[in-house]
Amino acid sequence: MDNIKPQDMGKTSDVLVRPEKLMPLPAPYDKPGMEPEFKPVKDTWKEDFCTSLDGFVGNDTLARPKTKEEEQEMIKKFLSGLDKLFSDQTNRGYLQPLALSFEYCAKCNTCSEACHTFKSSGETEIYRPIFRSEVLRKIYRKHKNGDSLVNRFIGGDIDLNIETILRLGELAYRCNLCRRCAQTCPLGLDNGLLAREIRKIFSMEMGIAPKPLHEKGTVNQLKIGSSTGLNKAALLDVIEFIEEDMYDKTGKEYKIPMDKKGADILLTHNAGEFLAWPENPAAFAIIFEEAGLNWTLSSEMIGYDNVNYGLFYDDAQAKKIGIQQFKAARDLGVRKIVIGECGHAHKAATVSMDRNVAGEDNIPRESFLPLLQDLIRKKAIKQDPSRNNFPVTLHDPCNMARMMGLIMPQREIINTICPQFREMTPNGAQNYCCGGGSGFAIMNSFNFPEFRNKIASRMKFKQILNAFQDTIEDPETPKYVCAPCSNCKGAIRDILDYYETTAKFNVHYGGLVELVVNAMPQFERPFLDFLDEEAGMM
Repeated sequence: MDNIKPQDMGKTSDVLVRPEKLMPLPAPYDKPGMEPEFKPVKDTWKEDFCTSLDGFVGNDTLARPKTKEEEQEMIKKFLSGLDKLFSDQTNRGYLQPLALSFEYCAKCNTCSEACHTFKSSGETEIYRPIFRSEVLRKIYRKHKNGDSLVNRFIGGDIDLNIETILRLGELAYRCNLCRRCAQTCPLGLDNGLLAREIRKIFSMEMGIAPKPLHEKGTVNQLKIGSSTGLNKAALLDVIEFIEEDMYDKTGKEYKIPMDKKGADILLTHNAGEFLAWPENPAAFAIIFEEAGLNWTLSSEMIGYDNVNYGLFYDDAQAKKIGIQQFKAARDLGVRKIVIGECGHAHKAATVSMDRNVAGEDNIPRESFLPLLQDLIRKKAIKQDPSRNNFPVTLHDPCNMARMMGLIMPQREIINTICPQFREMTPNGAQNYCCGGGSGFAIMNSFNFPEFRNKIASRMKFKQILNAFQDTIEDPETPKYVCAPCSNCKGAIRDILDYYETTAKFNVHYGGLVELVVNAMPQFERPFLDFLDEEAGMM
């Protein structure tokens, strides 16, 4: 494993490398039999897709060309896209950070020690952050062959063939784009950005992107209104169900304001919450109504789904989605957009879209976290911390904490309402990715869930086990992982299921607003189902 080099990417082999010794997990998962075994790869995948990198298939549209002519066309398109990455005309928004990260890497490997994928895999060489960057540099040097810029790099000794291109296309989807490497780099260089730029070549130039992100993601969202396929009629049915469920849990009738013109706040959710975790939008509704806020949800196209998967792989798709989301807010005449519990939606709407939308097309956007912090400080909603008297730990979503600096609001809230709160180590801006970032949480084709659960989410699972180490083997004590992000919840749900941790050790997960509502003393029943005997009997 240690002898694998970037120039090996183009050489013929069955599987370039497979993680052989994963990072050890804490008790009780340090015992024999607690670690699920790797499942063998089906032979048919080797024929149709690129399993020669590490045995996993993440990009389910990266099919092998069937003829030599198709091979040459794929290589030609890749190199054309590579040229466009370094053109001011075609990549102006990202050219400067790309060029700096491309040119000035000192190869000190400080970023490797910060990378959860590299460490979790047992330090498998191909997952080192600079590995894919070096492959890209060598390809560019080989392609340009004498360009004064690329001659600053040592070595272009890489075979520029179809295997190199296919493996690089897969390798771009072994990075969660969490940017912990960039945070740690002494020069501030961003290997996560380089991974995303590789994804852009495949999507924007070659028409190749994972179906959950593109075909079932942004394309579906622009066509139907939601990446989940949830259309307006279905949304209104879900809202009716949520209102009934709120009444069952609280004994109080709440009406969710829909399409209210001139409201102060348009609240946006990851549409996955409506389908998978309806208790989350319900908790928001209860808090906003109890606090007397002037707010609304939108039922119009894309206005109810703050997902923007273009952030992960395609600039054009990201811009299309963002503009439609802003239009929904302008049509309602709201004062601002408040973004619910979705990490990548925070970054896409509040940071990335500033590159694309300005003037009258713009509208103020903010996170729900400072608003909720202010409500707790002002005692606008009643709170009884004793109702949350069980061990709670906090996961910081990368896009909120590391990339936007949202660190303290969630801690102030959770310290106020959870007597047994304990931090993960590390935490805040230093926290590790859940393993579901950059689209991994919804990428379930072929055997990719095994890579996510076994490797990408392994460091997060270790953090969870360490946070609850004093009670982890006590099944009588419920434990709660607070993850204020829809994709993070999906990844954490999957690792808890993969290791059967909820069933064996009573570890649960959910958002932040659910904890806030659970602490409201005016409601007799707990809001969290695992505390509610009545809900457990249903």
